[in-house]
Amino acid sequence: MKEGPEMARRGAGLASTAWATATALIVTMGLAACGGGTGPSENVTSLRVLDYYTIEPDRTVYARMLDACGQQNGVKIEREIVPGANLIAKVLQQASSRTLPDVLMLDNPDLQQIAATGALSPISDFGLSTDGYAEGVVSASTYQGKVFGLQPVTNTLGLFYNETMLAQAGVTPPRTWDELKAAAAKLTSGSRYGVAFSAPANYEGTWQFLPFMWSNGGDEKNLASPEVAQALQLWVDLVNSGSASKSVLNWTQADVREQFQAGNAAMMVNGPWQFPVLDKTANLKYAVVPIPAPRAGATVVAPLGGETWTIPRTGDRGRQAKAAKIVECLNSDANQVSLGKQRTTVPTKTGLRNLFAAEVPEMKAFTEAVQTARARTGELGADWPKAATKIYTAVQTALTGGASPEQALRQAQNG
Repeated sequence: MKEGPEMARRGAGLASTAWATATALIVTMGLAACGGGTGPSENVTSLRVLDYYTIEPDRTVYARMLDACGQQNGVKIEREIVPGANLIAKVLQQASSRTLPDVLMLDNPDLQQIAATGALSPISDFGLSTDGYAEGVVSASTYQGKVFGLQPVTNTLGLFYNETMLAQAGVTPPRTWDELKAAAAKLTSGSRYGVAFSAPANYEGTWQFLPFMWSNGGDEKNLASPEVAQALQLWVDLVNSGSASKSVLNWTQADVREQFQAGNAAMMVNGPWQFPVLDKTANLKYAVVPIPAPRAGATVVAPLGGETWTIPRTGDRGRQAKAAKIVECLNSDANQVSLGKQRTTVPTKTGLRNLFAAEVPEMKAFTEAVQTARARTGELGADWPKAATKIYTAVQTALTGGASPEQALRQAQNG
């Protein structure tokens, strides 16, 4: 879930009404194309790949890796890249014109909606397995008990802190909500806020709130619960006390990073995709710890971002079998570690955890967080966008003072 190039890292997605239209279109237009084909190709020499990595370094990183996987499997990769906001529309167009790609990358919370249309093939049909993958990652690519994609790397959220500011204030990185509130208050001075986070009225705001909600036992199936209200009260307290700016209501994750870079926030909630920019900031010494837990000893449960690679039902078993080889190649141990290093992301195979953390120590907090992280669609599947909308609506209402956290969540739940 990244600012800018990748919709997955921004919590972006389509509204439920748009998805309903999308599903209807694919079912009526695309399934005939998906199911009916020319039969298996005996000599596959090229494969078509569709993704949304329009921005560097991701664009070039995947160009090189896809080409290498193609060469390894004796095929030329014909890659098409579209902006993230246009990907689903492109898939719909291709379904209607019977030109679905051989390999399709999807934002992981979008997979279940596409799988529900019948446009994707279960990876087990081609001998692929999720053995050894983090549970949350597998859940993100699962629909009705079948896995439809493999995700080589993932990301999540952590608490960044300015080492110099905390040292000068005599503050240690907070591990609990009480410590977070105390640290943020002590670090707030003049134009500097103690902590910054992103709470706009979109999926990005929901993405940032989830680790607080989930870690406290909150659940998207029942937003009007004390556990969710307590998490929202924490954010309200931080803003009302002046430890966090009221501007969090409009800040994107990039805005939050800019505030942190400029010294206007001593701590921030953000992800590892910010490392490249932060590392170029003069005189900025920072580190990352896990998101503070509600209480000492509690497990932090954060959301999983990133993209999964799927095999569309093109109707040509030969091409699909070769496409599966490309998906398998992207997910090899060596390529997972390579992608993790190049893209500041975390390999999804649990057996690579210690190796990766040792080789890339700045990713340790995120590598640990992934082990207990959850898929956004894990409980509600295709209905996740509706819940996400209710969550950010309640957050906005409470932070603006329109209602108490309890009232805001109850209104959103019943809305």
